[in-house]
Amino acid sequence: MNAEIIAVGSELLTPHRQDTNSLYLTEKLNELGIEVRFKCIVGDDAEGLTAAAKLAMRRSDIIIFSGGLGPTEDDLTREAVADALGLKLQRDPEIIAKLEERFAKRGMKMSANNAKQADILTSAAMLPNTLGTAPGQWISGKYDGDERLIMLLPGPPYELKAMFEGECMSRLRARVPAQHIAWRTLKMAMMPESQVDGRVAPIYKTYSDVETTILAGAGEIQLHLRCRKDSQAEAEARVEELAEKIEDELGDAIFSRKGETIEQIVSYLLQMRNMTLAVAESCTGGQLAERITSLSGSSRYFLGGAVVYSNELKTQFANVPKALIKQHGAVSREVAASMAEGIRKRCLSSYGVGITGVAGPSGGTEQKPVGLVYIALAGEEGTQVVERNFPGDRKRIRQFSTQQALEMIRRALL
Repeated sequence: MNAEIIAVGSELLTPHRQDTNSLYLTEKLNELGIEVRFKCIVGDDAEGLTAAAKLAMRRSDIIIFSGGLGPTEDDLTREAVADALGLKLQRDPEIIAKLEERFAKRGMKMSANNAKQADILTSAAMLPNTLGTAPGQWISGKYDGDERLIMLLPGPPYELKAMFEGECMSRLRARVPAQHIAWRTLKMAMMPESQVDGRVAPIYKTYSDVETTILAGAGEIQLHLRCRKDSQAEAEARVEELAEKIEDELGDAIFSRKGETIEQIVSYLLQMRNMTLAVAESCTGGQLAERITSLSGSSRYFLGGAVVYSNELKTQFANVPKALIKQHGAVSREVAASMAEGIRKRCLSSYGVGITGVAGPSGGTEQKPVGLVYIALAGEEGTQVVERNFPGDRKRIRQFSTQQALEMIRRALL
């Protein structure tokens, strides 16, 4: 069976609110072997909601609406679904009584418009809301001859989660045929998406029963492999077979196959090797240190570092000679190397990292444009420096720079 999630609310179409409910619902549906095929966000518009509902009824076995069940005029989910299904709404006196009781316990009188929340579609089962005033609804029936399961759930995430786990999961388990999904996520750092796909596409194209998705962002490529079979063992075996073939092709370019972040992998490797790390950052402003210390227990391998934005502090904290900065400029291969070596020596760490560059949007020149970054890694075996020209805005350039540094550390530890 497949599912569709429709998030309702004009606020979700602004830059200020995100639809997190669909992420939670997708995870729970996947646990039952249900594949989410479509997601959409619809504003508080009766015509648009009705159209979205009708489209979903035609193409999806399970349709879940989140939001639009409140008491105000712009809460239109009940009316839109009723219109799409050709059903009527009936006001349930028992729900009204419970709503009035709820308000009374708080010393409040229920507003007349709250009665709207007691409108239940004919043939629907009411889903009690233990954390809010908007009950949900469960509808099971045929639409144009096809069986459909429809859920109307409240928008506040804590209300939706409690209702879905308390009321919907058991109903779904009883109705959904046993299905089994296995998946793997392979992650690579600092490789172009086209290069990864060019190498692995000839492999995954031979596995028509495994869905392969490539995602790229901020210096990381993710290969998502998913397979649905009649048994979990069969699904696991099939997706594992493809994952192993991809790993044979990409080798140690893959840093994770179980969803770990590159920070976690670097943490594992540093602790396995009993090694320590220190950093000197200029254009990244401490972002590398923040990523490393975001993990609990990082004090076991991360000694510390310095944000050396000014030339004076590069000299004072990272032991970069003034003459070197004057000769080559703060943004240079030589200064990055000196920063890495200086902070390593100052902190007595196994490895030292130095990052210097032009994050923009101002400060670039023809010789040293915005996006030019030097990342250096110093260790007992010597110092390596990578020169990169990263595209994008200031935030993206800084993210790419720290990703490159973590990848350099990971490969050195391998």
